Amino acid sequence: MKINEFTTLMERIAPKELALDFDNPGLLIEPDHAEVSRVLVALDCTKAVAEEAVEWGADLVLTHHPLFFHPVNKLAYSDPATAAACILLRHGIGLFAAHTNLDAAHGGVNETLCEMFGIREAIPFDEGVGRIGQLKTTETLAAFAKRVEQSLNARVSISGEMEKPISRVAVMGGSGGSSVTQAAAQGADVLLTGELKHSDALDAQMLGLSLIVAGHYETEAIALEPLMKRLQYECFDVQYKLSRTDGSPFVRL
Repeated sequence: MKINEFTTLMERIAPKELALDFDNPGLLIEPDHAEVSRVLVALDCTKAVAEEAVEWGADLVLTHHPLFFHPVNKLAYSDPATAAACILLRHGIGLFAAHTNLDAAHGGVNETLCEMFGIREAIPFDEGVGRIGQLKTTETLAAFAKRVEQSLNARVSISGEMEKPISRVAVMGGSGGSSVTQAAAQGADVLLTGELKHSDALDAQMLGLSLIVAGHYETEAIALEPLMKRLQYECFDVQYKLSRTDGSPFVRL
């Protein structure tokens, strides 16, 4: 597959116009060759992921989070912000990111979360990125949080009354602080997200919105394998591999 064919395919899966204004998705580093046969997939392109891409002989790294959100003044191997880019550039490997556009896309991060937890009739909210819908069967906050913890292999933080009945659920993978007010306004009983600030949790408490906070990595990485399967279905002559070095920067005791 040519690199321009890959970018066209990704544009169809996660259209760039779905991205929020602050975002920077797309082909961020162009490979030094046109043919793409190996793509390493990760949530973040860390130095370790870039080194893994070199070791595996990847032509391209496909990530959820872009490397660059702000202008870069210099490239340095010693700078955590640019070390991975230096490695990729040195070896002619490209980098493509699909971020909030993948969050918002059909079959993307938030629709995958809805599918995992049986959230039906989901509709977009919060600039079209999040989803809000109904559980098939009402359950307590404690029971729903336990399901989330087990399914995502995460340690969750919970805000709200444990025996509160939960039927309407809002989901926002990754950072969900901006979603609190809108989730409450649309009648959600709980917001499932990856992370938010202390002040956001206080706002949710005042608005009567329960929270399940399950980790930024954990609530977004679940979309990587479905994305790989879709890409493989579209093009059989490219090999996709989920990074073994990618992961949450936090560990569980």
